[in-house]
Amino acid sequence: MSRKPIAAYAGIGVAVPSQVVTNDDLSRTLDTSDEWIRERTGIRERRIARPDESLTELCKRASLDAMGRAGIGPEALDAIVVATVTPDRRLPSEACDLQAALGATNAAAFDIGAACPGFVYAASIAEGLIATGFHKHVLILGAERLSTITDWQDRSTAVLFGDGAGAAVVRPADGNGRGILSSYIGADGRLAELLHIPAGGGMNPLTSENVDKRQQYMIMAGREVFKAAVRAMADACDQALARAGVTADQIDLLVPHQANLRIIDATARHAEIPMDKVMVNVDRYGNTSAASIPLALAQAEQEGRLKPGMLILLVAFGAGFTWGAQVVRW
Repeated sequence: MSRKPIAAYAGIGVAVPSQVVTNDDLSRTLDTSDEWIRERTGIRERRIARPDESLTELCKRASLDAMGRAGIGPEALDAIVVATVTPDRRLPSEACDLQAALGATNAAAFDIGAACPGFVYAASIAEGLIATGFHKHVLILGAERLSTITDWQDRSTAVLFGDGAGAAVVRPADGNGRGILSSYIGADGRLAELLHIPAGGGMNPLTSENVDKRQQYMIMAGREVFKAAVRAMADACDQALARAGVTADQIDLLVPHQANLRIIDATARHAEIPMDKVMVNVDRYGNTSAASIPLALAQAEQEGRLKPGMLILLVAFGAGFTWGAQVVRW
């Protein structure tokens, strides 16, 4: 028997830049092609923010969308949790900039840096805040401008990433069985060097020398990351299902992190969930890190693939390494 939920999603909203960059666009500056990218990743295009398009702007648009669907205003928010590794500035937090932009003066605000599973991490935190009894409406976001940390001269990574923001309002479950049935999050910092940014932190500040070496951008060991992602996402699915007290055949829709079609396929096969029950939109947006799950959820809802009462499984893996999964009665 599945557990009784404490918290539930009340509304979800998204925002993406208007600028579309196709594989053909990238092939004009990189030694690549549309066929090469699609065969290896499943990506056709991605959204890239303009230089003057801030993450705060994307977050605000997504948040207003989510709050509108939840039927609340900014004054009702008790907390804002933003999952991002690409804030507009190092200090203050992206969440505080968003709080000011929304006028959510009653909300505590903070960021978390969990990379791609950030939305699942944020939802777990929101569930905990609601469990205290002192928070009724928590706004969570997975939002990234990965274009700012992508080396556009590196074919192995430039083809993968995109920008976007997804927001959700989390509130107490109302007793009808709908809500978050389980969450599972984990990490293994020993694998950090497989996907990292060498320069720009306190121990290796940006200098003209390391900028010349392009060390301000992501470096990824693709094959090793792929293997670790498949293992971790498979285990996370198993853990979340067991904690929720449900089995994979009961899942109506799997919503995985949209990093790579091959990883998505391997995760679905491990969980024994057929691909017609898997939400895939990596072709449209590429890897948007923490934003990928809310972007996929919103599209599934718009397309009628996600309906009230459905049992869904969310799962993601990212730099850190971090991972997380969640079972939700929508």
